[in-house]
Order: sequence, then C-alpha cells, then structure tokens
Amino acid sequence: MDDDRSIGAGRQVKGSIKEAIGKITGDRSAEAEGAAEKAAGKVQSALGKAKQAARDAKGN
Repeated sequence: MDDDRSIGAGRQVKGSIKEAIGKITGDRSAEAEGAAEKAAGKVQSALGKAKQAARDAKGN
C-alpha cells in the first residue's frame, strides 16, 4: 500500500474522531477542524490511489 493511502486513512480516522468530539461537546471549531482533516485525508488517499494506478499502468 502506498504511504499516501495509509497516511490519508489515518487522517480520516483522526478527523472523524475530532469531528465527533466537537459534535458531542458542542465545540464547532473542533467539529470544523475534524471535518477539514477528514476531507484532507480523503484527498491524500485518492492521491495515493492515483499514484498506484500510474505505477500499475506503467508496469504493464
């Protein structure tokens, strides 16, 4: 697995947790930060998938 994919997955989890804590505590700032981090993780995971697809296409 590509590093970007694993790091992105970790950021998604961390963002989801932060977002949930923000919702529970009513802290809109933490909720927004969590949502942003989760979105950044999704982007990073997608980047890793694209890199892997490019490597696979180049290898075939």
